[in-house]
Amino acid sequence: GGSGRAAVAELVRRGHEVTAVSRHAAALTGPHVRGVDGDATDPATVDALVAGQDAIVVTIGISENPVRVRLRGPAGTPIDVRSRATREVVAAMRRHGVRRVVVQSSYGVGSTRDRLPFGTRLVFALLLAPQIADEERMSSELRASGLDWVEVQPVYLTDDDVPQAPFASPDGEIRSMKVSRRQVGRVLADAVEHDDVVRCSLAVSHDPEAQAAPQRRSATAARR
Repeated sequence: GGSGRAAVAELVRRGHEVTAVSRHAAALTGPHVRGVDGDATDPATVDALVAGQDAIVVTIGISENPVRVRLRGPAGTPIDVRSRATREVVAAMRRHGVRRVVVQSSYGVGSTRDRLPFGTRLVFALLLAPQIADEERMSSELRASGLDWVEVQPVYLTDDDVPQAPFASPDGEIRSMKVSRRQVGRVLADAVEHDDVVRCSLAVSHDPEAQAAPQRRSATAARR
């Protein structure tokens, strides 16, 4: 999805070699990127791809219309895809001795549950309840993993091309209720590279008062 592509682009920009897996990842293959078509909930697929990696980034989700998913269930993706994929990733990482795992969930899950505005809580309850419940399970899987985990919790995602560094807080603080996928990709890459955010949940938002700054500032934001 959008956040995954943004993370791949940012990691490559920083000099990493990236293996990307999704049902349609082969199109991503290019300089420093190996795209693999596959199911992230399949144990054999995940095990083979985790072996030899230095870190894993999980940006799993359901791309279908949320109203349809709520009324009829997803057509092509299991409703518990987030927790299932994370469980398989964690198990494979333990087998292969890979320590760093970065997982994207949502602001309003786990430690930030009580910080949501009332209107957003209503949307979660009425429209997204099954998906949020699965994100809660995913978050629990992550925290119980014993690995060097980082949970990235963006607010509402946009496709805006925002040059500013995002605001990322381990205390659940946010500066707005939106953030671009490009900004989230920067925080995901920071979480791969920086040890001072290990075992933190980072609330990620756009700061309307921030000035455009060099890309490197995103690392500072993630350490706040």
